[in-house]
Amino acid sequence: MVKVVASGVRVLATGVFDIIHPGHIFFLETARGLGDELIVIVSRDQIARKIKKKPIIPEEQRLAVVKALKPVDEAMLGDSEDIFKFIPEVKPDIIALGFDQDVDEDWLQSELEKAGVSTQIVRIKGKLDGDFYSTKRILSKIKDNVGA
Repeated sequence: MVKVVASGVRVLATGVFDIIHPGHIFFLETARGLGDELIVIVSRDQIARKIKKKPIIPEEQRLAVVKALKPVDEAMLGDSEDIFKFIPEVKPDIIALGFDQDVDEDWLQSELEKAGVSTQIVRIKGKLDGDFYSTKRILSKIKDNVGA
């Protein structure tokens, strides 16, 4: 499923990527800058709901949008049950986490080690400020404007 690159640093990023906004682009561009290739795993609807995010855009359409983004070399849907399923196949050198991704880095490192995956975890701390750099803020603005 994932193409093998002859050499270079492979970066993995994951997320729901529901309503693509500048914050997503910043995250993906920054993640891409960490290596030579960026692979993105788009969360399935079922997994997104488990992390308390009810996607508006269906998973296949979210995947199509992410695949079309310039920083992304390859994108795929994750597994419906196991968030770690495709990581051994992808073989990332780095897993990039966004500043707001609710993942404990120590827990993630421990789970990866249990799965026999040796990778560096990098938390991207930077973010963009403004009203349209998060899905929650965009949805809030839309709700405010519907009644106006």
